[in-house]
Amino acid sequence: MQKFMVTPNEAGQRLDKLLFKYLNQAPKSFVYKMLRKKNITLNHKKCDGSEKTAVGDEVTFWLSDDTIEKFRESRSFHRVESHFKVVFEDEDILAVNKPSGLLSQKAAPEDISVNEEAISYLLDHGVLTEKSLEVFRPSVCHRLDRNTSGLIIVGKSLAGLQRMSEVLKERTAKKYYLCLVEGVIRENAHIRGYLIKDGITNRVRVSEKEISGGHRIETCYEPVGDNGEYTLLKVELITGRTHQIRAHLAADGHAIVGDGKYGTEKINDIFRRRYHLKHQLLHSWRMSVDGREMTAPVWPEFEKILKGEHLWSIYTDLQKN
Repeated sequence: MQKFMVTPNEAGQRLDKLLFKYLNQAPKSFVYKMLRKKNITLNHKKCDGSEKTAVGDEVTFWLSDDTIEKFRESRSFHRVESHFKVVFEDEDILAVNKPSGLLSQKAAPEDISVNEEAISYLLDHGVLTEKSLEVFRPSVCHRLDRNTSGLIIVGKSLAGLQRMSEVLKERTAKKYYLCLVEGVIRENAHIRGYLIKDGITNRVRVSEKEISGGHRIETCYEPVGDNGEYTLLKVELITGRTHQIRAHLAADGHAIVGDGKYGTEKINDIFRRRYHLKHQLLHSWRMSVDGREMTAPVWPEFEKILKGEHLWSIYTDLQKN
């Protein structure tokens, strides 16, 4: 016989979902059979798995240790080095500044992403334990393209994940980006359109008119300053679609410098030769969530280019605001 107490990171979910994580090698039919036979109880009472768990609930397995071990695989976690910088942290969320080149979530089993780095960071700082990972794993609450740098939020707790999911769904969080674009822009703009994704090429296209299969998009931008050739833009993401900022600005005639999918090859080549730039200059700069404002400074590569293009003082003035 074994038992465990439900913790805050396990509470609020259906009992059967929690049991599937705990007995991760057991067929679902076995779990439900044990519930029917009262070999698994909740607070010493018969249950069917549909119950919502609460902090302090006691789950008891009236099974032999051998049976439990047979259906329970210990999933060890391989710790990795963190490449992000911590911007903010409380009990429920971890906000980090992601460098370009780092995935938000892994696409293949061998990938390293913000998720793996965040879990390693939390383990190293004693916030998590290997045992707690068996039933709950922190995860990013939203994504950035691999080659977009900047602010990304990780849910440290179930409550954090649920709250951020709610905030993002309701679009009450304000998200601002910085990017260097082709051309000179002197006026603010609120642009709208419809976006269609091509799953084969992993590209999107933007139409000003409503189109079958298209998703409505809205993007606001404000010029921070220019050098006569390029403009540093502050962009507010109203809707959040795949490659929205990159494709929308390109369709508006101001492609992001360094963007291999939607940018201008001639301009990109200039920046490759001048600064060895290999990705778009797009940075998730600031987020406002539940009255809390978080800011992620640009990384050294972006800083070098802003200095080289005589736009650094404009950026530093913006940071003060």
